[in-house]
Amino acid sequence: MRLDEFPTKFPKLPGAMPIWHGTVDAEEFRNLCEQVARGGGKLIALWGSDELAQDAGYALHVSLVTALGMLCLTLPLSAERPSYPRISDLFPCANRMQRAAADMLGLHASGSNDRRKWLRHKSWPNTVHPLRKNFDGNTVFPTEIDGYQFVTVTGDGVHEIPVGPVHAGTIEPGHFRFSIIGERVLRLEERLGYKHKGIEKIFERMNLEQGAKLAGRVSGDSTVAYAWAYAQAVESVTGTTPSPRALVLRAVLLELERIHNHLGDLGYLGNDVALAFGFAQFWILKEDVLRLNGELFGHRYLMDKIVPGGVACDLDDKGCERISRVFRHLEHEINILKGIYDEHAGAQDRFLTTGRVSPDLAAQLGLTGLPGRASGQAWDLRAQFPCAPYDSLDVRMATHRNGDVAARVTVRFEEVLESIRLIRLILDQLPAGELHTTVGDAPENALGLGWVEGWRGEILIALHTGKNNAIHRLHPHDPSWQNWPVLEHAIIGNIVPDFPLINKSFNLSYTGVDL
Repeated sequence: MRLDEFPTKFPKLPGAMPIWHGTVDAEEFRNLCEQVARGGGKLIALWGSDELAQDAGYALHVSLVTALGMLCLTLPLSAERPSYPRISDLFPCANRMQRAAADMLGLHASGSNDRRKWLRHKSWPNTVHPLRKNFDGNTVFPTEIDGYQFVTVTGDGVHEIPVGPVHAGTIEPGHFRFSIIGERVLRLEERLGYKHKGIEKIFERMNLEQGAKLAGRVSGDSTVAYAWAYAQAVESVTGTTPSPRALVLRAVLLELERIHNHLGDLGYLGNDVALAFGFAQFWILKEDVLRLNGELFGHRYLMDKIVPGGVACDLDDKGCERISRVFRHLEHEINILKGIYDEHAGAQDRFLTTGRVSPDLAAQLGLTGLPGRASGQAWDLRAQFPCAPYDSLDVRMATHRNGDVAARVTVRFEEVLESIRLIRLILDQLPAGELHTTVGDAPENALGLGWVEGWRGEILIALHTGKNNAIHRLHPHDPSWQNWPVLEHAIIGNIVPDFPLINKSFNLSYTGVDL
């Protein structure tokens, strides 16, 4: 089957986003993935499921972006030999996803030359797969010797610096193995998964209503994006359409989440180049937004405000005026601070050309979200596949081609100002209507997908339903899966002391991939 034939062969899923789903055999699976890769499309997520209860073995699922929207493919796998054709040669970011599927479900990518464990660490034997239905999530195993094989670099003067997994400050755990000569980095290899939460297993003990709360806690700084993606998935399988008022309020919450995270990062980036003034000023502004969130919506980080069927909060005229006052101050201060960052010789010396990812390399490796847009990858769901209310807002996508720290700083500035503009547009035409629509029952064995542009990039929720509104399988996907491997390339040729700055300019999620 050719790629342009899939809309006529595969059914389009109900819901807000252009998503098609089909079940394929191994040959068709590989063929369609090759066509997407050749056509400039990209991989969003890869995950597996245990279908033994339906006498169907296992299944592998991938979601791909094409010019028309998302193409989700399901490949049934036998219970006796659950393997599938690798796609990491087409999409390099698939490597860690394939390894995670092997750890969690025992699904193996045939032809893969990297079979190292990814999430398992010392925690469970290699014959045990926690996402199989016959595994008891309360099981505890004795600690084993790890013996993880990092790739080594040899040569005169080459040595290694291991950093982490425990770091100074309050950041999450991750191990970074630098191979260097002098101070110049020749290679970086990452290892994550030190705080695996078992969150996908916990979802399988929940029903659709209970799952909404957990979805909002996959990654705390992206709680709005995950909650909206989960709500989209539930609304898709239940045929629910939220009211226009609920949808625009969701957009207000999502843009507020984008603003406070970007403000925090702009402060940290100043701090990493010894511009403590910038850190202090941006964190005052971030605190202003967090207090605004708490005052108007009852939670500083907006947790549990988006629910399937609508929202759990409202905004009156006084609230709109309060937002307008805060934004007038915010916009004034941000424009001043942007001028200071742009003209500060010390900051620009550290930002420019540091941690560069060229547009060609970004395309090859599948860099997505904010770092991708700073490297010429013009992907933003709000502009390309806009759901309501973005389909009436004409979102201005921020893109740059330098791909260095300076470009990632500039994208953050532009996205904050664009989010302010979008919220003003929304508040000028806030429609009346219900906040919540009753969610009906979901059929068994249905698939619902939610797809939202969070502040880091595309958030995906894949929901497989069970009996009586139970969750059979749920896979949350963070854009950090795609971007962590690219960080390994961004540091090459730079010096070790620049790594904290480069790392912060990406600001990827540890917990979002530590499911």
